[in-house]
Amino acid sequence: MRINDIKERKALKTAELRALADKATTEKRNLSADEAGKFDAIKQEVVALEADEARAQFLHDQELRSNGTPVDERRRDLEKSVSVADAIRAQVEQRALTGALAEYNQEQARSGNGPKRGGVLVPSSIFEKRATMATAGNAAIKPDDYRPQEMIGLLRNSAIVRSLGARVLTGCVGDVVLPKQTGSSTAQWIAEGEALTESNPTFANIKLTPKHVGALASYSRQLLQQANPSIDQLLRDDFVQIVGLAVDKALIHGLAANDEPVGILNTAGIQTASLATLSWAAVVAMLEKLGLVNATPNAFLTHAGAATKLQTTLKASSAGSAYLMESGRMADLPVHVTNQLDAKGTTTKTGRIILGDFSQMVIAEWGSTEILANPYGAGFDKGEVQIRILHTMDAAVRNPQAFVVADDVAL
Repeated sequence: MRINDIKERKALKTAELRALADKATTEKRNLSADEAGKFDAIKQEVVALEADEARAQFLHDQELRSNGTPVDERRRDLEKSVSVADAIRAQVEQRALTGALAEYNQEQARSGNGPKRGGVLVPSSIFEKRATMATAGNAAIKPDDYRPQEMIGLLRNSAIVRSLGARVLTGCVGDVVLPKQTGSSTAQWIAEGEALTESNPTFANIKLTPKHVGALASYSRQLLQQANPSIDQLLRDDFVQIVGLAVDKALIHGLAANDEPVGILNTAGIQTASLATLSWAAVVAMLEKLGLVNATPNAFLTHAGAATKLQTTLKASSAGSAYLMESGRMADLPVHVTNQLDAKGTTTKTGRIILGDFSQMVIAEWGSTEILANPYGAGFDKGEVQIRILHTMDAAVRNPQAFVVADDVAL
């Protein structure tokens, strides 16, 4: 169903709800039992349509991106205008939200994803914003000759999995169940008069359930008022990037036992290969494993140590031979290097290389990222404000055989 059709159906259902409520209000009475039942039934339809709209919007946005068309400029501009600092100040000062922050929270409330426990919502897209300024201490924020334009940021890992094409399902409400075909019918050649043997396709489900990641810290009230550069930049760096990187790390290394999403490396059914003897033939063997299961890889993922070995190993011993990895590519595929992917082992380490179709990773998000400021925490007597950020998501690999991992590269 097209997104406009979904919106039209949702508007009609909302009008029905309004008519029921207005009738009872006009007659100065509560909803009757029949009216209440009808109201609840229509409400469930609206909730279902909200989920359909979110999925349709995601597909629409992806199609626009693939065609190079700008995606919903108004929504993107609204999200860019939301300030983390405004969210905190509004809670500390116990005042109503204003401006872009108020508009964003109103939209989320209309979609059924309003804030919980009195928190304030900010767009999950802040995870993708790269703050270029950070500080290790608060005292350095306001010296006499302070030069914010020269702020030196921390060297952080690069979040990578989303940028490789992972699919993101936003606006989730209940647990997300993805149907998956695990087998197909079989075609048969038969002689005249011979009966066909029945063979049926088989199916399974992948279930995504909410998992929570967050951070907690305290800031002085004066810091929130006087910080330069903007405390919004500092909060995004100290909180948002940390949480965003934690999510990205879990997409690679996550263990269900740690209440994390199950990452690529710990997903059952992932293919394995050996690069202990690093050679062009071994790299091609990795590609072959995916070809045999009809998977088309879109990238390699590795870390700095393994990338060094790839860039210093020749394809062949003949004169003029190229290196396995040159100009950020290997086997005509991009090689992404990030320290989010750890080497294997502790004392004796070996390098890891992941090859796969990263669009097979699906990420589900429940609501927006929630920020809650508590001005009555342990530092109340000093005017400190305790700030908590929480993000709810889950992830899974749709087809594990679309990935092959080699974790024995000699470093």
